[in-house]
Amino acid sequence: QVQLVESGGGLVQAGGSLRLSCAASESIFRINNMGWYRQAPGKQREAVATITNGGLTNYLSSVKSRFTISRDSAKNTLYLQMSSLKPEDTAVYYCSGTWGVQDYWGQGTQVTVSS
Repeated sequence: QVQLVESGGGLVQAGGSLRLSCAASESIFRINNMGWYRQAPGKQREAVATITNGGLTNYLSSVKSRFTISRDSAKNTLYLQMSSLKPEDTAVYYCSGTWGVQDYWGQGTQVTVSS
């Protein structure tokens, strides 16, 4: 079983920055399909950024060039650096990964961007 704990959310003005962290209870290189997802009120959860074990990244088109996913193996932590934030980025952000055959999710962290 894997535990994922997000932190770093908060209230920020449009144009500001935040860095989200996701601390894993296991080595992040042993967790497959790690990524950040978000869900805004009344909307479906969507993938924001993902990273493979080999380091290949993929981004939601609306966040490309503004968000960067990265990881620190020494800290077993996944990050999402978010810059030039927009009100439409407001959502609960979740960290996820696959351990064995099961997907695991964190509890989520709220990001609110004011205009």
